[in-house]
Amino acid sequence: MEALWIILVGSVIAISCGLLGSFLVLRKMAMVGDAISHAVLPGIVLAYLFSGSRGTIPMLIGAAALGVLTTLLIELFYKKAKLQIDASIGITFTWLFAIGIIMISLFAGQVDLDQDCVLYGEIAYVPLDLWFIGDFNIGPRTLWISAAMLIVVLLIIIRGYKGLFLTTFNEEYASALGINVAFWHYLLMSSVSLTTVISFESVGAILVVAFLIVPPATAYLLTTKLKQMLWLTALFAVLSSIFGYYLAVLINGSIAGAMATVAGVLFVIVWGITAVRKRRERKVVVENLDMRI
Repeated sequence: MEALWIILVGSVIAISCGLLGSFLVLRKMAMVGDAISHAVLPGIVLAYLFSGSRGTIPMLIGAAALGVLTTLLIELFYKKAKLQIDASIGITFTWLFAIGIIMISLFAGQVDLDQDCVLYGEIAYVPLDLWFIGDFNIGPRTLWISAAMLIVVLLIIIRGYKGLFLTTFNEEYASALGINVAFWHYLLMSSVSLTTVISFESVGAILVVAFLIVPPATAYLLTTKLKQMLWLTALFAVLSSIFGYYLAVLINGSIAGAMATVAGVLFVIVWGITAVRKRRERKVVVENLDMRI
């Protein structure tokens, strides 16, 4: 049963991150997800300090605030300071993440948070933190919280599909139609922030980044249609969680690390298959041209 809980939590988090990451990849903002996943750390620490608890609501508020701040700083450095987008991202997330680490060190006695946990997580402990209704065990706390976040992500994508679609592919056209481009941009960034902080405790920042980028990038190789890309992203996210868990059991290694590794292996396999397919298609085209000549 413990294996099932771990795989379910990994899959739910992977789907949430992957669906949001699809829009980041298409907007050429994949590394913004990396920046947000690291930069929310000061917000989490501040939430602990002000609320005095590890409650979900304070954590989400702190993470969302720092996620939006991260996006604003990246845009400020990019547009006002005229830095390249990758330099803007690098400066912002390393600076904010470093501040978070310093804050943990300074307030270690008040903040029940470890930087190694934030980076690497420990999904193996998920089955130990259970929720009970009376004497009835309803499963791990992390699973229910992650599932609630997945529902929110699905509602945002389903209800706001048109807005996300148009602002992703053509901001000028979306603006001409009266769509609030800034609203959808910051809604996406806030959703990434919330999903990230919910995932910290169980899978860590490194796996969050992997789930935000790798499954969407893998799906992107196979289709040019957004809806198909979202379905494929969810599929690759679940496969990464399942095979990653059993790889970790096989090698007696980190579950989060194994899940990220499997996600990368799936990307390489799909990339190899698509490369061979494209080469064959080009060969057929050349042969047809030769026959006509």
